[in-house]
Amino acid sequence: MQEQYRTVAHAGTHETEINRSRFLCALAPVATETEAQEFIARVRAEHPAATHNCYAYVLGADASVQKANDDGEPGGTAGLPMLQMLLRREVRYTAAVVSRYYGGIKLGAGGLIRAYGGAVGEALDTVGTLTRRRFRLATITVDHARAGRLENDLRATGREVREVRYGEHVTIAIGLPDAEVTAFGAWLADGTAGTATLVLGGEVFV
Repeated sequence: MQEQYRTVAHAGTHETEINRSRFLCALAPVATETEAQEFIARVRAEHPAATHNCYAYVLGADASVQKANDDGEPGGTAGLPMLQMLLRREVRYTAAVVSRYYGGIKLGAGGLIRAYGGAVGEALDTVGTLTRRRFRLATITVDHARAGRLENDLRATGREVREVRYGEHVTIAIGLPDAEVTAFGAWLADGTAGTATLVLGGEVFV
């Protein structure tokens, strides 16, 4: 199972010019195919005069969903090289749209492949990416006397403290890499003299 993936840090656009043709690549993080299609529709609406609005997107930490569209360019010269660039950079949950304004000089199939793939690569460099890692959600329940020190120790050791709630007992929601669950349970028992309880939940990418 995929332990981590890379995605774009935020939505952004980068423009490049090749033989008088303008290539504007818009990138955005997307969680679902619906979000990807809505993003593509928005970019197309922003560039109605563009000669082509080609797109590609990858969803799933394991790249289980991959879609590309040439939007009238010769088959395999636009959407596919865009998709291949996303995959080569190991980027997931990301949609890319390249709007081309034709400048009057034909680029040929090889030129188009380089232009569309390159536009995505340059946009990724400009916008930036971040890495999300898979964590197991867990909840610690501890008494008030030990809660403050435990929370401080968790943060000092770089743990992902997601929420702290105070009631009859204190509950601390954290995220743990799967490989560290067993060792963490031993650390928690040792640090709280066995008084804290640890309940494991589902998994998320953070």
